[in-house]
Amino acid sequence: MPISPTVLRLMFFFCLLGMLLLSAFYLRGRRLSFSEYIAWGLLTVLLPLLGPFLVVFSRPGQSRN
Repeated sequence: MPISPTVLRLMFFFCLLGMLLLSAFYLRGRRLSFSEYIAWGLLTVLLPLLGPFLVVFSRPGQSRN
């Protein structure tokens, strides 16, 4: 049974949201200044979103073709 693209997008969105919430709760328990909290928060927001693009653009390994 194939999964529709809409379901895959929803699963991806909820996975990103879950990772963001986990990292926010982790940072909340750490002793950080406001600027450090903002910097680490931006990293947690941007890294999951940029990760797939970085892999595609860096083209690791050799092509199979």
